[in-house]
Amino acid sequence: MKLQFHTQFVRISLVVLQLINPSLQWPEPEYSSAPIPAPWPEQFHALLYMNLSSTHLQITNLWYDWPRGRNVNIIQKQLSVLLYDTEWNNGTTFYYTLSEPHSCRIMVNDVGIPRPDFLDGAEYLGTAVTDGYLCNVWEKIDTIWYYEDVYTKRPVRWDFNDGISTHVITFDVGAVLLDDSVTQAPAYCFNQEIKNM
Repeated sequence: MKLQFHTQFVRISLVVLQLINPSLQWPEPEYSSAPIPAPWPEQFHALLYMNLSSTHLQITNLWYDWPRGRNVNIIQKQLSVLLYDTEWNNGTTFYYTLSEPHSCRIMVNDVGIPRPDFLDGAEYLGTAVTDGYLCNVWEKIDTIWYYEDVYTKRPVRWDFNDGISTHVITFDVGAVLLDDSVTQAPAYCFNQEIKNM
């Protein structure tokens, strides 16, 4: 508890000092070899602020559940209806609404949900300050840039090569979506053609 308070105090002090004098640099952590990204916990909930482009914003409740083979995103796009995005480990993804206007789209890919160690083999790029946190940064196959807090090992942000930027607001390890009814795609999803991603 004392160490955690000390770490938070140091972090806040550094942020304040940087605001006073932006030329000040964060202290670089010393590594004997390149750090390895922490694997995702097998179950967690994260509240995400996402910038899909310069004109599209959304808040996403991400419920990652590796043991159940699913990844549930409950998405509130700006000034739009609530959208459910349920991804299954067999590669099937359902995008649907539960309120009017009803809509559903089914997509299939060969990948399934990300494994907890999906960053294995990522290239370490060094450290960077993002969203007020000193982070280790990795890049994986020119697709994702992943920022992890140097001290807590929690994800802070990840960006994709298509311009989507995701900022982690909360990260609750072990949290599980208890309402399984929202993960079941509605009947009207099954009266349409399935598309390959």
